[in-house]
Amino acid sequence: MQKTSKLLILVVLLILPVLIFLFLNQFGRNHYNLLIYYPLDSTQVNGKWQVKYHTIADFALTNQVGKTITRQNLQGKVYVADFFFTRCGNPTFCPRMSSELSRVQTKFANKPQVQIVSFTVDPEHDTPEVLRKYAQNYQADAKQWHFLTGSKKTIYDLAYHSFKVNALEEKDVVTPDFIHTTKLILVDGQGRVRGYYDGTSREEVDKLMVEIEILLYESRLTKG
Repeated sequence: MQKTSKLLILVVLLILPVLIFLFLNQFGRNHYNLLIYYPLDSTQVNGKWQVKYHTIADFALTNQVGKTITRQNLQGKVYVADFFFTRCGNPTFCPRMSSELSRVQTKFANKPQVQIVSFTVDPEHDTPEVLRKYAQNYQADAKQWHFLTGSKKTIYDLAYHSFKVNALEEKDVVTPDFIHTTKLILVDGQGRVRGYYDGTSREEVDKLMVEIEILLYESRLTKG
């Protein structure tokens, strides 16, 4: 009887890892699929529904080293976007967000397919030179982290209509005093919004970094 019990325990110990693997492989595969925001319409192709999603509009803005950055430069890459301004005096907003994004850059320093894009909402003051000095404070690599300036209209159109952040714009005049978003926006290689995170929260940014890894894995599956 004792030998039978030991044999059963041994069998269970041998089989259990296999059962766990099969469960995770079959039932856990889609557990971490991220939401795709803003479906536009759907069509049926060969009996299957295909959904079209909102994507980030075209833009051409200048980064901190004078290089023009467009949507095409980010095509096929996973990137994090935020809206800030260098004269932000509240340490709990822009400086905190930039510090958290510095952690993101460090985490993905060896992965050029991950980019960070910081749009200034005060472009009249935040020239490329001003942005370059600001970027140096966070050891930003201009090949991976772009601080962008340019047309105020372009930037605000992007904020409201493309990234759909909850910022407040005055009718005709926008000043650095307006209420701006603390959200970080995660965008996939197809230009689709995949997540929003509080850029002042370490825990939220930790979640963001995990979900960047998920998108990178998702991208590898698509290519494979």
